[in-house]
Amino acid sequence: MSSAPIDLYYWPTPNGFKISIALEEMGLPYRTHLIPIGKGAQFAPEFLKISPNNKIPAIVDPDGPDGAPISIFESGAILLYLARKTGRFLGETERARVAVEQWLMWQMGGVGPMAGQTHHFLKFAKQDIPYAKDRYRSETARLYGVLDTQLADNEWIAGDAFSIADMATWPWAHLWVGQEQTLDDKPHFARWLKACAARPGVRRGRMLEAKLRPSYEADRPSLEALFGAKLEDI
Repeated sequence: MSSAPIDLYYWPTPNGFKISIALEEMGLPYRTHLIPIGKGAQFAPEFLKISPNNKIPAIVDPDGPDGAPISIFESGAILLYLARKTGRFLGETERARVAVEQWLMWQMGGVGPMAGQTHHFLKFAKQDIPYAKDRYRSETARLYGVLDTQLADNEWIAGDAFSIADMATWPWAHLWVGQEQTLDDKPHFARWLKACAARPGVRRGRMLEAKLRPSYEADRPSLEALFGAKLEDI
Protein backbone atom coordinates (compact mmCIF):
# COMPACT_ATOMS: atom_id res chain seq x y z
CA MET A 1 0.00 0.00 0.00
CA SER A 2 1.35 3.42 -0.92
CA SER A 3 2.45 5.74 1.87
CA ALA A 4 1.30 8.81 -0.07
CA PRO A 5 -1.06 10.72 2.21
CA ILE A 6 -4.76 10.94 1.46
CA ASP A 7 -6.11 14.46 1.15
CA LEU A 8 -9.01 14.91 3.58
CA TYR A 9 -11.38 17.81 2.91
CA TYR A 10 -12.91 18.37 6.28
CA TRP A 11 -14.69 20.43 8.88
CA PRO A 12 -15.27 19.22 12.47
CA THR A 13 -18.86 18.02 12.11
CA PRO A 14 -20.29 14.55 12.79
CA ASN A 15 -19.94 13.61 9.13
CA GLY A 16 -16.40 14.93 9.09
CA PHE A 17 -15.55 12.95 12.22
CA LYS A 18 -16.55 9.73 10.48
CA ILE A 19 -13.63 10.00 8.09
CA SER A 20 -11.03 11.42 10.45
CA ILE A 21 -11.84 8.52 12.80
CA ALA A 22 -11.59 6.00 9.97
CA LEU A 23 -8.24 7.34 8.80
CA GLU A 24 -6.88 7.21 12.36
CA GLU A 25 -8.28 3.73 13.05
CA MET A 26 -6.88 2.41 9.77
CA GLY A 27 -3.49 4.02 10.28
CA LEU A 28 -3.59 5.79 6.93
CA PRO A 29 -1.47 8.91 6.44
CA TYR A 30 -3.51 11.97 5.52
CA ARG A 31 -3.37 15.73 5.05
CA THR A 32 -6.23 17.84 6.35
CA HIS A 33 -7.69 20.59 4.18
CA LEU A 34 -10.15 22.67 6.17
CA ILE A 35 -13.38 23.68 4.44
CA PRO A 36 -14.98 26.39 6.63
CA ILE A 37 -18.60 25.62 5.84
CA GLY A 38 -19.84 28.62 7.84
CA LYS A 39 -18.01 30.87 5.38
CA GLY A 40 -19.26 29.12 2.24
CA ALA A 41 -15.97 27.44 1.34
CA GLN A 42 -17.91 24.36 0.26
CA PHE A 43 -19.17 26.28 -2.77
CA ALA A 44 -15.71 27.09 -4.12
CA PRO A 45 -15.29 25.79 -7.69
CA GLU A 46 -12.15 23.84 -6.80
CA PHE A 47 -13.98 22.02 -3.99
CA LEU A 48 -17.02 21.31 -6.15
CA LYS A 49 -14.76 19.40 -8.53
CA ILE A 50 -14.13 16.99 -5.65
CA SER A 51 -17.53 17.13 -3.95
CA PRO A 52 -20.21 18.20 -6.45
CA ASN A 53 -22.91 18.08 -3.76
CA ASN A 54 -21.02 20.87 -1.90
CA LYS A 55 -20.76 18.85 1.32
CA ILE A 56 -17.91 17.68 3.50
CA PRO A 57 -16.22 15.28 3.92
CA ALA A 58 -14.46 14.35 0.73
CA ILE A 59 -11.12 12.74 0.01
CA VAL A 60 -8.59 12.49 -2.78
CA ASP A 61 -6.49 9.35 -2.70
CA PRO A 62 -3.39 9.75 -4.89
CA ASP A 63 -3.02 5.97 -4.90
CA GLY A 64 -6.51 4.96 -6.01
CA PRO A 65 -7.59 1.95 -8.06
CA ASP A 66 -4.90 0.84 -10.51
CA GLY A 67 -2.57 3.37 -8.91
CA ALA A 68 -4.44 6.36 -10.33
CA PRO A 69 -5.77 9.19 -8.14
CA ILE A 70 -9.43 9.13 -7.18
CA SER A 71 -11.70 11.65 -5.48
CA ILE A 72 -14.67 10.48 -3.41
CA PHE A 73 -17.53 12.34 -1.74
CA GLU A 74 -20.31 11.12 0.61
CA SER A 75 -19.13 9.77 3.96
CA GLY A 76 -20.62 6.29 3.50
CA ALA A 77 -18.94 5.83 0.14
CA ILE A 78 -15.63 7.01 1.60
CA LEU A 79 -15.89 4.57 4.51
CA LEU A 80 -16.60 1.67 2.18
CA TYR A 81 -13.70 2.65 -0.07
CA LEU A 82 -11.23 2.95 2.81
CA ALA A 83 -12.38 -0.33 4.32
CA ARG A 84 -11.85 -2.11 0.99
CA LYS A 85 -8.53 -0.37 0.45
CA THR A 86 -7.15 -1.51 3.80
CA GLY A 87 -9.05 -4.79 4.12
CA ARG A 88 -10.18 -3.73 7.58
CA PHE A 89 -13.40 -2.95 9.45
CA LEU A 90 -15.74 -4.37 6.78
CA GLY A 91 -16.07 -7.95 8.01
CA GLU A 92 -14.08 -11.10 7.32
CA THR A 93 -16.88 -13.07 5.64
CA GLU A 94 -19.67 -12.24 3.22
CA ARG A 95 -22.23 -12.61 6.01
CA ALA A 96 -20.24 -10.23 8.20
CA ARG A 97 -19.89 -7.74 5.34
CA VAL A 98 -23.64 -7.76 4.75
CA ALA A 99 -24.19 -7.00 8.45
CA VAL A 100 -21.75 -4.07 8.35
CA GLU A 101 -23.21 -2.69 5.13
CA GLN A 102 -26.81 -2.84 6.29
CA TRP A 103 -26.05 -1.02 9.52
CA LEU A 104 -23.97 1.52 7.63
CA MET A 105 -26.96 2.17 5.36
CA TRP A 106 -29.16 2.41 8.47
CA GLN A 107 -26.93 5.19 9.75
CA MET A 108 -26.78 6.99 6.43
CA GLY A 109 -30.54 6.85 5.87
CA GLY A 110 -31.70 7.20 9.47
CA VAL A 111 -29.45 8.34 12.30
CA GLY A 112 -27.57 10.99 10.33
CA PRO A 113 -30.55 12.72 8.73
CA MET A 114 -32.81 12.46 11.78
CA ALA A 115 -30.22 13.54 14.34
CA GLY A 116 -29.16 16.32 11.96
CA GLN A 117 -32.71 17.64 11.77
CA THR A 118 -32.99 17.34 15.55
CA HIS A 119 -29.91 19.54 15.94
CA HIS A 120 -31.28 22.01 13.42
CA PHE A 121 -34.70 22.54 14.96
CA LEU A 122 -33.50 22.47 18.56
CA LYS A 123 -30.46 24.72 18.12
CA PHE A 124 -30.46 26.67 14.89
CA ALA A 125 -33.96 27.22 13.47
CA LYS A 126 -34.98 30.88 13.67
CA GLN A 127 -38.58 29.93 14.34
CA ASP A 128 -39.76 27.79 17.24
CA ILE A 129 -41.62 24.91 15.61
CA PRO A 130 -42.74 22.48 18.34
CA TYR A 131 -44.04 19.91 15.85
CA ALA A 132 -40.67 19.69 14.08
CA LYS A 133 -38.78 19.49 17.38
CA ASP A 134 -41.00 16.69 18.65
CA ARG A 135 -40.98 14.86 15.33
CA TYR A 136 -37.22 14.65 14.94
CA ARG A 137 -36.40 14.27 18.63
CA SER A 138 -38.83 11.33 18.82
CA GLU A 139 -37.50 9.68 15.67
CA THR A 140 -33.94 10.04 16.94
CA ALA A 141 -35.02 8.39 20.19
CA ARG A 142 -36.65 5.56 18.24
CA LEU A 143 -33.48 4.95 16.25
CA TYR A 144 -31.35 4.90 19.39
CA GLY A 145 -33.81 2.40 20.81
CA VAL A 146 -33.28 0.21 17.75
CA LEU A 147 -29.54 0.48 18.32
CA ASP A 148 -29.89 -0.38 22.02
CA THR A 149 -31.77 -3.55 21.09
CA GLN A 150 -29.10 -4.52 18.56
CA LEU A 151 -26.33 -3.91 21.09
CA ALA A 152 -28.03 -6.07 23.71
CA ASP A 153 -26.74 -9.12 21.82
CA ASN A 154 -23.70 -7.66 20.08
CA GLU A 155 -20.55 -6.00 21.35
CA TRP A 156 -20.46 -3.67 18.35
CA ILE A 157 -23.17 -2.56 15.97
CA ALA A 158 -22.66 -5.22 13.31
CA GLY A 159 -21.51 -8.02 15.58
CA ASP A 160 -18.37 -8.95 17.49
CA ALA A 161 -15.97 -6.64 15.64
CA PHE A 162 -15.64 -2.86 15.55
CA SER A 163 -16.46 -1.71 12.02
CA ILE A 164 -17.20 1.22 9.77
CA ALA A 165 -20.81 0.96 10.96
CA ASP A 166 -19.60 2.05 14.41
CA MET A 167 -17.40 4.76 12.89
CA ALA A 168 -20.39 6.13 11.01
CA THR A 169 -22.84 6.08 13.91
CA TRP A 170 -20.82 7.19 16.92
CA PRO A 171 -20.06 10.74 15.70
CA TRP A 172 -23.79 11.48 15.68
CA ALA A 173 -24.78 9.33 18.65
CA HIS A 174 -22.21 10.72 21.08
CA LEU A 175 -23.93 14.11 20.79
CA TRP A 176 -27.08 12.67 22.38
CA VAL A 177 -27.18 15.39 25.06
CA GLY A 178 -27.64 18.15 22.49
CA GLN A 179 -30.28 16.02 20.79
CA GLU A 180 -32.23 15.98 24.09
CA GLN A 181 -32.02 12.22 24.40
CA THR A 182 -31.64 10.00 27.47
CA LEU A 183 -29.50 6.97 28.23
CA ASP A 184 -31.56 5.89 31.24
CA ASP A 185 -33.54 3.36 29.19
CA LYS A 186 -30.69 2.44 26.83
CA PRO A 187 -27.96 0.68 28.87
CA HIS A 188 -26.45 -1.14 25.91
CA PHE A 189 -26.28 2.04 23.86
CA ALA A 190 -24.57 3.77 26.82
CA ARG A 191 -22.04 0.94 27.12
CA TRP A 192 -21.26 1.15 23.40
CA LEU A 193 -20.80 4.94 23.49
CA LYS A 194 -18.09 4.55 26.12
CA ALA A 195 -16.46 1.60 24.35
CA CYS A 196 -16.12 3.64 21.15
CA ALA A 197 -14.81 6.66 23.05
CA ALA A 198 -12.14 4.51 24.71
CA ARG A 199 -10.51 3.73 21.36
CA PRO A 200 -7.44 5.91 20.70
CA GLY A 201 -8.27 6.21 17.00
CA VAL A 202 -11.76 7.44 17.80
CA ARG A 203 -10.38 9.98 20.25
CA ARG A 204 -7.84 11.33 17.79
CA GLY A 205 -10.32 11.49 14.94
CA ARG A 206 -12.97 13.21 17.09
CA MET A 207 -10.55 15.85 18.28
CA LEU A 208 -9.18 16.78 14.84
CA GLU A 209 -9.57 20.58 14.72
CA ALA A 210 -12.36 20.28 17.32
CA LYS A 211 -11.55 23.78 18.57
CA LEU A 212 -13.19 25.13 15.43
CA ARG A 213 -16.62 23.78 16.33
CA PRO A 214 -18.98 26.59 17.42
CA SER A 215 -20.49 24.27 20.02
CA TYR A 216 -17.11 23.05 21.27
CA GLU A 217 -17.32 24.66 24.69
CA ALA A 218 -20.95 23.58 25.11
CA ASP A 219 -19.96 20.00 24.30
CA ARG A 220 -16.91 20.07 26.56
CA PRO A 221 -18.40 18.71 29.83
CA SER A 222 -20.13 15.83 28.05
CA LEU A 223 -17.01 14.97 26.05
CA GLU A 224 -14.75 15.04 29.09
CA ALA A 225 -17.17 12.81 30.99
CA LEU A 226 -17.32 10.44 28.02
CA PHE A 227 -13.57 10.30 27.45
CA GLY A 228 -12.78 10.19 31.16
CA ALA A 229 -10.08 12.85 30.74
CA LYS A 230 -9.54 16.52 30.16
CA LEU A 231 -9.65 17.33 26.47
CA GLU A 232 -6.17 18.84 26.69
CA ASP A 233 -4.86 15.43 27.76
CA ILE A 234 -6.45 13.46 24.92
